[in-house]
Amino acid sequence: MPRTARKIAPTPDAAPGPEVAGATPMMAQYIEIKAANPDCLLFYRMGDFYELFFADAETASRALGIVLTKRGKHGGADIPMCGVPVERSDDYLNRLIALGHRVAVCEQTEDPAEAKRRGPKSVVRREVVRLVTPGTITEDRLLDPARANLLLAIGRRKLTETAYAYGLAAVDISTGRFALSEVPAQDLSGAISRHDPREIVLSEAIHADPALARLWQETSAAVVPLAQGELEPASAERRIREQYGVSTLDGFGQFTRAEIAAAGAALLYIARTQLAARPTLAVPTREDGGATLAIDAATRANLELTRTLSGERAGSLLATIDRTVTANGARLLAEHLAGPLTDLGRIARRHEAVAHLTEAMALRGHLRDTLARAPDLARALSRVGLGRSGPRDLAAIRDGLDVAVRLGTRLSGAALPDDLADLAGDLLRADPDLIATLQAALAEELPLNRRDGGFVREGYHPEIDEARTLGQDSRKVIAALQARYAEATGCRTLRIKHNNLLGYFIEVPQSVGEACLKGLMSEFVHRQTMVDAMRFTSVELGELESKISGASDRALALESAVFDDLAARVLAQSEGIAAVAEALAGLDVAQSHAELAVELDWRRPVVDDSLAFEIRGGRHPVVEAALRRAGEPFIANDCDLSGDSRGRIRLITGPNMGGKSTFLRQNALIAVLAQIGAFVPAAEARIGRVDRLFSRVGAADDLARGQSTFMVEMVETAAILNQATRRSLVILDEIGRGTATFDGLSIAWACLEHLHEANACRALFATHFHELTALGQRLARLDNATLKVAEHRGEVVFLHEVVPGVAERSYGLQVARLAGLPASVVARAGAILKGLEKAERERPGRPRIDDLPLFAALAPPPPPEPEPQAEDRLGPLLDAVDPDALTPREALEVLYRLKRERAAGA
Repeated sequence: MPRTARKIAPTPDAAPGPEVAGATPMMAQYIEIKAANPDCLLFYRMGDFYELFFADAETASRALGIVLTKRGKHGGADIPMCGVPVERSDDYLNRLIALGHRVAVCEQTEDPAEAKRRGPKSVVRREVVRLVTPGTITEDRLLDPARANLLLAIGRRKLTETAYAYGLAAVDISTGRFALSEVPAQDLSGAISRHDPREIVLSEAIHADPALARLWQETSAAVVPLAQGELEPASAERRIREQYGVSTLDGFGQFTRAEIAAAGAALLYIARTQLAARPTLAVPTREDGGATLAIDAATRANLELTRTLSGERAGSLLATIDRTVTANGARLLAEHLAGPLTDLGRIARRHEAVAHLTEAMALRGHLRDTLARAPDLARALSRVGLGRSGPRDLAAIRDGLDVAVRLGTRLSGAALPDDLADLAGDLLRADPDLIATLQAALAEELPLNRRDGGFVREGYHPEIDEARTLGQDSRKVIAALQARYAEATGCRTLRIKHNNLLGYFIEVPQSVGEACLKGLMSEFVHRQTMVDAMRFTSVELGELESKISGASDRALALESAVFDDLAARVLAQSEGIAAVAEALAGLDVAQSHAELAVELDWRRPVVDDSLAFEIRGGRHPVVEAALRRAGEPFIANDCDLSGDSRGRIRLITGPNMGGKSTFLRQNALIAVLAQIGAFVPAAEARIGRVDRLFSRVGAADDLARGQSTFMVEMVETAAILNQATRRSLVILDEIGRGTATFDGLSIAWACLEHLHEANACRALFATHFHELTALGQRLARLDNATLKVAEHRGEVVFLHEVVPGVAERSYGLQVARLAGLPASVVARAGAILKGLEKAERERPGRPRIDDLPLFAALAPPPPPEPEPQAEDRLGPLLDAVDPDALTPREALEVLYRLKRERAAGA
C-alpha cells in the first residue's frame, strides 16, 4: 500500500477565526497572533504551560490524547482549551510534527512585572519566535540521530514547450548541509526518493501541474506550496547572496536557473520558519548529473535499501551493514547508500581506505573506541548558529573537537591511502585553544538550558564565583535566622519559605500567628492569613532577600554573558568545525565498512569501466544475517552477466521458494555495495560500472491509485524498458504473471526480446513461463539457469543452488502442501493438474515457441492486408448495355435482369 502524503496547508480549524471584538485583553492578543499564523497550531505561552484555544485546542486534544477543558467565554460560547507543560513540550511537538502539523511557538517576551507597570489590565507581550515544521526542526529530542532531516525545495526551468528540468535544493538545517542538483522530469521521482525528505517546498505552479499530481500524493513528506509571486528568479539569487554575504554567485560554481530557483525557495522557507534566527549553512555544492547510480523509487522499495516495505529501518540493507559508532557517521552511511557513486576514481579511493583498515586491526580498533566518544558535532554546531543551543551543545563541540585532535595526532605521519590522509588532515583543523577554553569554562555537570545557570566551572570567572558564594552564604544565614525565630517564638514548626508572589516569608501556625499579632514578635509584619497558618515578614528578612536575589541574578547574568562569548568563539570557527564533523563521519563510515568486511568475510570488489558482471560465491547480506542468527548456512551462488559490447541476460526458472528472488536481489545489492565503496558479500566480484539500477520484484495492488497488481507491474516494467541503457543492471521477476497465461507469456517474451536487442543491458529475468527457455538457443546473449531441487519419497527439498539448465516444473503443489493447504485440496489440485497436462499433450496444432518469429515486436508492424472485396455481379452487365441503342422494351428487360441479379447476389 502506498504511504499517505501529508500536505501542509491552512487547516480548516484555523479559518475563519474568532473575532477580536468583545474579547478579553489576553484573548484579543491570542486571536491576533493566531490570525497571523492561520496554518499552524499556536503554542501560546502562559507561565509554565503552552496553551491552545478554540479549534487549535480541539485539534491538539484529539491528536495528543490530552484533556480538552474550557476557559471563559467568547461570543457567548465556552472557549475550548488544552495545554502542555513547557518542560515536556518537545515530546508533544514531536507527535504533532509526525502527524503533519506545523506549530507556531509563541513566547512571553516581557517580564510580567513590566507589564503591570503599564497598567493593571496590561497583557504580557508575546511573539511567535519560530515555526516548527517537519523539515526545519533542530532539537535533539525531535530528531532521529541516524537519519538526515532534509528540507527539499524544488524549482524548474522550461526546456521546450512541454518539457522541464527540475532543480532540487536539499537542506538539512540541523547539520548545515546544502546540496543542489538538476534532473530531467522522468528522474524527478527517483531523485526525491533518494533524498528521502521530511518536507518538500515548491511553487504553486509546480504543485498544480497535473503531470506531477500523483507524485505529491504518493510522497510521505509534508508538501508545502508557496505563492508564485514570492519565487521570482531575481529574488532567489538575491536571497542566496544575502545568506552568504557575497555580491555574486560565481565563486560557488555554475548553477542552472532551476537550481537557483530551488535554493531561493529553500532559503525563503527557512527564513519564514526560523524568523530572527539565521542557520549556519554550508556553501551550496552542486551534484553533477550522473555522479550517482540512478535508482528509481520502485527499485529502492523493492530492494529495501534503507527501509523495509513496511517502512522500518530494521531488516533493511542499511541496518544490516551499519557498524558506525557515531550519529553523524550513521547519517553519512545512509547518504552513501541512497546515492552510490559512478565515478571510478572516487569508488577506488573508498575501497583503498577500507582495505587499509581491514589490515590495520589495531588502528581500526583505536578508531572505533575513540569515535564512540564523539558527540554529534554537526547538530550541536547548527543549534549554536541558530541561537537555540545550551551548555551541553558547547560541551558536545568541546568533546567532538577533542576526539578529532586525538585521532588527527594518531593518524598524522602515518602512511595512509588518499581518502584517509585527507580526512586526517581535516581533523587537524580543530583548534586546541578553543578546546582548552571550553574545557576551562564548562563545569562537569551541565544543565540542559542556559537559563538554569550553574554551567560555568568554578575558578573560570571570579565575579561569578563571588556572586555564587554570596548567595550560598546568604542561604546559610536564612537557615540560622529561621532557627533564631523558632526559638524566640517557641514554635518548632516555624519556617522561612519562598514563592514568586511574596518572595521570602515567615510561616507559622494560626495560633502562633495570633500571638505574634498581639506583640509576641513586634518586628514581624503581617503579610497573609491562610486557613491554618499565617505569614509574616521582617526588615531583617527583607534585607537578606534583596541580597540573595541580587547575587543570584548577577551570577546568572554573568554566566549568560560567558555563554554568549563561548558561542561567538565557536561560530567564528564554524567552517573548520563543520569540516571536522565531516571528517569524523567519513572515518566512521570507512571503519564501519572495514569492521563489517572482517566480521563477515566480505571481499574487495573490482569496479571498472567494462561491461563485466562476475560474481563468485555471492550472498544476500540481509538473508544471510537472518540465517546466521538462526544458526543456518547461506548457499552462495555465482553470477556472470559479462559481455564485451553488450551485457548478458540470465533467464532463471525454478520452483517457488527455491530462492529465485533472493538470487536476483543479492546481485543487485552487491552492485550497490560495490559502488558505495564497501566490500561485498562474495568470494570475488568484478563489476563494470552500473549507471542505472532497475528492480521489478514482487507485486502488490495500489488501490489508492486505482491500479491493480498487473497495472503496477506493467507501469514499472515500462519504466525499465524505456530507460535502461547498456550500462544498466535490470532485475525482473515474474513478468506477466498477473494476467491470463497467453497474455503474460507474450508480454514476458516481448520484454526479453526488447532487453536483448534494444536495451542490450545486463539483466536477470526470473519466470515460471518455462516456454521461454527455448529462447536460450535463439538469443545469443541469453543463458538459462535454474534452482536445484531434490525429491525424496514424494517430498521436495529446495537446495537454493543456481545451476545452468532449465526447470522441469514449478513444484507448486509441493509448496502448497508446505504452506498448509488441506490435504484434500492438494490431492484434488493434483488430479486437475494431471488432466490439464494430458489435454495439453493431446491438443493438436498448438503453435510452439520455436515456431514463432523472433524480434517481431522490434520491427514496425506490417501493413494491414486489404479486406477481400465482394464479387461484382452487376458491373459486367452494366458494361454490356448501350443505353442509346435500347428500345423502351429492351430497357425494361435490362431493369428486370439487374433486379434478378441483385436478388441472387444478396
